[in-house]
This record gives sequence, C-alpha cells and structure tokens, in this order.
Amino acid sequence: MDYEDPLRERAASIGASIAENGPGAIFDEIENLLPEAWRDQIRAFPVATVLVGFGIGIFLGMKKGDEIIAAGTALVTSAAMSNISQFTQHVGGH
Repeated sequence: MDYEDPLRERAASIGASIAENGPGAIFDEIENLLPEAWRDQIRAFPVATVLVGFGIGIFLGMKKGDEIIAAGTALVTSAAMSNISQFTQHVGGH
C-alpha cells in the first residue's frame, strides 16, 4: 500500500535519529510538529506549559495508558526492524 511507505520511512528515520542522538531526538521531533505560534507561547510561559503538559500526561496515562504504551512499542519495533532489514540488505549486497 502506498500510504504506508512514508509512515514507515518516517518511523525508520526517527528510530535512526534516536539511535544516533539518544532520547533528545524525540524532543526535536516533537518541536518540529509544533506551529511557530505555539513555540512562542511556550517560550513566554514555560512554567504554565510544563503544568499543562503534566496534567495532560496524567490524564492520558490514566485513560489511555495501555494504548499509548502499545503504540510506542510498535513504533520502536517497526523502526528497529526496518533498520535491521536495511542493514542485512546492505551487508548481503542485495
């Protein structure tokens, strides 16, 4: 299916970025998702932003914790398998 390829490529890219740069790459990816107006608000009110984020995290953790963990695990597993597949194709010369 054509619509899955960009998603898999993006997941593989994020997985490779995390492998190279560590967990800080996740924050860089989140920052790229936010519109510039939101970034300005976050810079202006950092304490309020942390409190709102904490509240949302607690709420989501209580309501959707299992689903969030499953989705995160699937994303990391997909990225790892994609990287392993690319590595074995590179080493195998195919």
